[in-house]
Amino acid sequence: MTKDYYKILGLDKSATKDDIKKAYKKLAKKHHPDINKEEGSAEKFKEVSEAAAVLGDDQKRQQYDQFGTADFSGFQGGAGGFDFSDFMRGAEGFGFDFDSIFDSFFGGSMFGGGRRRRGPQRGSDLIYDIEIDLKEAAFGTGKNITVPKMVRCGKCDGKGADSESDIIRCPDCNGTGTVKQARRTPFGMFQTVTTCRKCHGEGTTIKNPCKECDGSGLVEETSRIKVDIPAGVDNGTRLRISGEGEAGPKGGPAGDLFVRIHVRSHKIFERRGNDLFMDMPVSFSTAALGGEIDVPTLDGKAKMKIPSGTECNTVFRLKGKGIPSLRSYGTGDQKVRVIVDVPSKLSKKQKELLKEFDKESRNVNKSFFEKIKGSF
Repeated sequence: MTKDYYKILGLDKSATKDDIKKAYKKLAKKHHPDINKEEGSAEKFKEVSEAAAVLGDDQKRQQYDQFGTADFSGFQGGAGGFDFSDFMRGAEGFGFDFDSIFDSFFGGSMFGGGRRRRGPQRGSDLIYDIEIDLKEAAFGTGKNITVPKMVRCGKCDGKGADSESDIIRCPDCNGTGTVKQARRTPFGMFQTVTTCRKCHGEGTTIKNPCKECDGSGLVEETSRIKVDIPAGVDNGTRLRISGEGEAGPKGGPAGDLFVRIHVRSHKIFERRGNDLFMDMPVSFSTAALGGEIDVPTLDGKAKMKIPSGTECNTVFRLKGKGIPSLRSYGTGDQKVRVIVDVPSKLSKKQKELLKEFDKESRNVNKSFFEKIKGSF
């Protein structure tokens, strides 16, 4: 054998077509002269392509395995006698698609194989910002919104033409959606396939555009949409409404509408995750003697017991009075911090009672200092 094609591709004789395809894709990308500017890369690329062309074809591979050579009499052109535009035309010739390999890293066909015309394009997604209050975020709500967007033209049904007969085959690409360009290189003819600029890959053009949409197939319209906001949403939550984005050109599917939630701050409550926090003023006497008070919640009032001797900044929990979890079960709590209200104006009787209470406090203070006497 003058050349060991298996060795060139780094394979053994048991390699499958899929193995050959993977090896070729890797090596072709590595040595392609448009990517690799090192000396000898063009020759190496030619060698790799030659090996893949032979081993990728069942008949030539069988002949090569049996006789150590393959019949290249049908190849012409190029400095080495190889015309890549002749023998690398995709799946028809060798059982796997060289064009699809080059599509993945060059963005176009390299050897003249056909490409599918581009299908209908999906419409753009839209984002709508909406503001709600904390109670609506906690319990969920429904909102009607108006969204200006591009919709399918009713006159031409999104086709962009006055009539079906006005949609004609693109003259530049003959309906294929692609155009081919060939160039001669030192090691053969290379042919690239690119998207047709005239029809943008669709394969058709419009002779007489629709007067309503000027051939775009789209018109602007304001749509009224009902948005169901679930319980538990928070600032930045995005809700997706499928198919309510802008319509796709030429009859393509519509994009989606994303509703972005903004929750207004509350006068009393502060949200931390699914819990609510608040400060609750309590009278001096209630804190000292204990009692029961009413506490505001998002759904009304709740009773909360204050034990006798409660200190300022003590935090109590109202279980389940917070925010429901948006994506799981359970509800947060409401945390109530007690702020003891010390009166600034007292009656004569109140002052006398507090003085009696203060005597007891002084005794406690005196006992404390006696206990630590000599410690400092």
